[in-house]
Amino acid sequence: MALYADLPARRTRQLLGDVLVVAWVLLWVAVARAVHAQVSALAGPGRTLEDAGRTLEGGLSDAGEAIGRAPVIGDELRAPFDTAGGAAATLAEAGIAVQDGVARTAVVAALAVAAWPVLVVAGAWVLHRWRGVRRAAAARRLLTAPGGTDLLALRALARVPLRDLAALGPDVASAWRRGDEDVVASLAALTAAEVGVRVPTPPR
Repeated sequence: MALYADLPARRTRQLLGDVLVVAWVLLWVAVARAVHAQVSALAGPGRTLEDAGRTLEGGLSDAGEAIGRAPVIGDELRAPFDTAGGAAATLAEAGIAVQDGVARTAVVAALAVAAWPVLVVAGAWVLHRWRGVRRAAAARRLLTAPGGTDLLALRALARVPLRDLAALGPDVASAWRRGDEDVVASLAALTAAEVGVRVPTPPR
């Protein structure tokens, strides 16, 4: 199935619509990235907390090992340093937890801001384009099927604006009933034009 219409005017509108929808999506992706970056900046204190905890844990561990080498009472002197080192490790883990929480919040905030505008507009446009593609494909099939041109002409009589029908002549319906090939072809062309399909010119 062809994604774009045969007729230049309709094809231009389709292309313009596609470009605008892509631009809309890119705009909201940029907004989402900006929101994500702003919320992610809140993880700074968590990183500071983690770094401080890691540094304190390392210093206490080194001090405990040095004191632990003292004869006789080394192990007893080392115990408080090990305990303090464990507390410092807990502090570092708390910093990591803060960063993880901020990261999740940043993702949720970005999606909450950008998901609905993207889904509503892009989804509606994709559905509209898909329906247009299917109608155009059906019109192309009818143009090559036996009796298909008559069906397209009948649809034109029922749906095409009166001013367009009047442009074909004062007695279009009677000409269609008589099977006037030129009138039938013109009516079918009107229906096909509604979905952007060009009716091939029959060989003379």
